[in-house]
Amino acid sequence: MVSLSSYADVGGMAQSLQQSIDAAVKRVQQQAAGGTSGGAAGKVQEYEQSVNKSALNAAPFATNIGTLVKDTSRLNVFSSLAANDPADFYKFSVTSSGAATLGTVGDAGVRVQLMDRGGKVLADSNKDSGATYDAFQKLKSGQMTLDKGDYTLRIAREKDVPVKDAKSYGVQLRMGNYSKDYDTIAKQPAKGDNPFGNNAKLQGLASILGAGSSSSNPASMLLGASTSDYYAGRGSLLNALL
Repeated sequence: MVSLSSYADVGGMAQSLQQSIDAAVKRVQQQAAGGTSGGAAGKVQEYEQSVNKSALNAAPFATNIGTLVKDTSRLNVFSSLAANDPADFYKFSVTSSGAATLGTVGDAGVRVQLMDRGGKVLADSNKDSGATYDAFQKLKSGQMTLDKGDYTLRIAREKDVPVKDAKSYGVQLRMGNYSKDYDTIAKQPAKGDNPFGNNAKLQGLASILGAGSSSSNPASMLLGASTSDYYAGRGSLLNALL
């Protein structure tokens, strides 16, 4: 990965991602002696959202980065793993089966995993992950087919990288050509953010978990909560287990 400190803005990062993907796809196509690389189709419409990540960094609380539509949309997400932040999660949906391509930029030591709706790891950038690493190489070169459905990206540090080291990254997904470009700037959770939002059922669960003091309630202790704040920070034991 390339250090994000060399980029002046998100547009530059997205352009670098596109160049990296095109280069990887071109190498594969030259080896296969045929095919055309995906790219911008006519005038591209650009969209950007800036959101705070959930205070709970688990797959059910993943940040939504959009819908991957074949020959239509390209999804980009830019963020960083703060010190002591174990992982980030992003969700997206695919509308039809097709060969997807993933590109990355950012600091060295960042691990990218693609999971299906059930949490099964389909592709993994870690070189020691066996078949899922092979799948990741195919995904990078546009040779991995994703079926219609929901998917999650997990961004974490490699095992030998200290958790105190902050890591910046950018990830891009596309399926063929694109005419709409969607950028997501994912910021750290705001202090005091409630990860359960307005979901009454989750709020009720949180109330049960937060009942009593943190010293007398095992669930609260697991969540890393205090008497005034029942849900955990992103580095809590619960988050590490999920």
